[in-house]
Formats: sequence, C-alpha cells, structure tokens
Amino acid sequence: MTASHDLLELAVDIAREAGELAARRREAGVSIAATKSAIADIVTEADREVEDLIRRRIADARPDDGFLGEESGAGESRSGITWVVDPIDGTVNYAYGIPAYAVSIAVVEGPPEPGEWTALAGVVFNPVSGELFRASRGEGAWLGDRRLAVNDPVSAAGALLATGFGYDPATHAGDLARLAKVMPLARDIRRMGAASLDLASVAAGRLDGYFERGLHPWDHAAGALLVQEADGLVGGIGGAPVGRAMTIAAGPDLFARLVSVIRE
Repeated sequence: MTASHDLLELAVDIAREAGELAARRREAGVSIAATKSAIADIVTEADREVEDLIRRRIADARPDDGFLGEESGAGESRSGITWVVDPIDGTVNYAYGIPAYAVSIAVVEGPPEPGEWTALAGVVFNPVSGELFRASRGEGAWLGDRRLAVNDPVSAAGALLATGFGYDPATHAGDLARLAKVMPLARDIRRMGAASLDLASVAAGRLDGYFERGLHPWDHAAGALLVQEADGLVGGIGGAPVGRAMTIAAGPDLFARLVSVIRE
C-alpha cells in the first residue's frame, strides 16, 4: 500500500465526518458570520466549525503536516506534506439550501503553491448526495467502485462546459466576454457554484470541460487531481499552472481548444 493511499484513506475519513457536520448544521439553520471580498461572498459559522474539525483531525493524526485552509489560513509543514482544505465549497449554495456544496480536501507534497506542489491525494464529498470522489497519485480517480475517465474526444455537437463568476462586480464584464469567446465550442453552459464539484464532474464525464478565473488553491487542489487521474488536463493559459489567473480542465483535445480560444 502506497503512502498516497494511506493519506487518501485518512482524507476520506475526515471528509465524511466534516460533511456530516456541515449537513447537520445546515439542517439546524445557518447563520452568516462575515463577508469576504464582497457581500455575496459569505462565510457561515459552519464553514469555521467544519474547518476547525478538519484541522484538529489532521493535527491529531499527522502533527508534523502543514495546513492551508480557506478560513484559518496556513500552518507550517515540518514533514513536507500540506493539507489544502475548503471546508464548504459552495458556501452561497449552502446558505440558500441548494444541494451543490462539498468538502474538498487535498494532500500535497512540496511548497503550498499551485504549480510547485505535487498532489498526492484528493477528496471531494457532497454530503447531500452522498457522493464521494477520490483520487490518489498514480492510482486513478474513483466514485465508489467506478473508475472515472474524462470525455475525450468530445461530441461534434459541442462541449457541455461549466464556469463561474467572481463576486467582485468589477470582474463581471471580463468574465462575460470570456464566456462569449468560449460559446462557439459549447453545446451548453452550466454554472454550479462550487469549483470542486465542477472539477469532479469533468473527471466523471458529467461535464466535458470547465474554466474559471479567480480560484484559490483550496478551490481546485483536490478537484484538479481528480481530473488528472481521470486522464484529463488541468492548467492555466500559455503553460501557466492552474491558479488565480485561469483554471481550465478537460480532456486533452478540448483542453487545447479552450486554451486557444480563451488566450485570444
């Protein structure tokens, strides 16, 4: 059994416990704790409580590992391993009762910077549907007993694509202009509101591709590994790594076409 597999087993166990807590808090009713970059970008008390649970579980099991979380920031790694966590990806969906949110947990080796780390394990768990997507490096991406694979090549009728829009109104014009450039490749567009689930859906073949500007490391760390282990590609523009400037995920053929169109 590989070290990546052991890390994945721990990540799965923690994600399930965290997701169950998030679901219980949602059922009890959520409260708005603060805002982030804009009014629409909310933080719930449950976000903080779920991240605290995840952080405690990791510290108990692997006290030398680092931590990079959406709500509580970074903790130094003495082992060279860092856990990259979004406790509730899709907070607005969560707050409104839309059943499209997830616990996202990735385990990476190296500096806690996309493009510099090596992802070892990743889990995306939707506690509403009960679906848990998982991947470990070199061992494929899985949903239950089904090994996942991206769609490649994509139907001549066009690609089913997903995207997202930032909460800052100043970025909306650019996001919409980018969408207009991509539309000739598309059969249709989906906007789910949770990047981790978008990426998991690309890995599972439910979407052909995904693109979005403005993602943070915890938004994409687990989902990117799912796509890669499902034989897809994830990256930015012009060979840049996935990151704030752009995240694109798809099978190899569609990935190249999306990069070309978005770069124009």
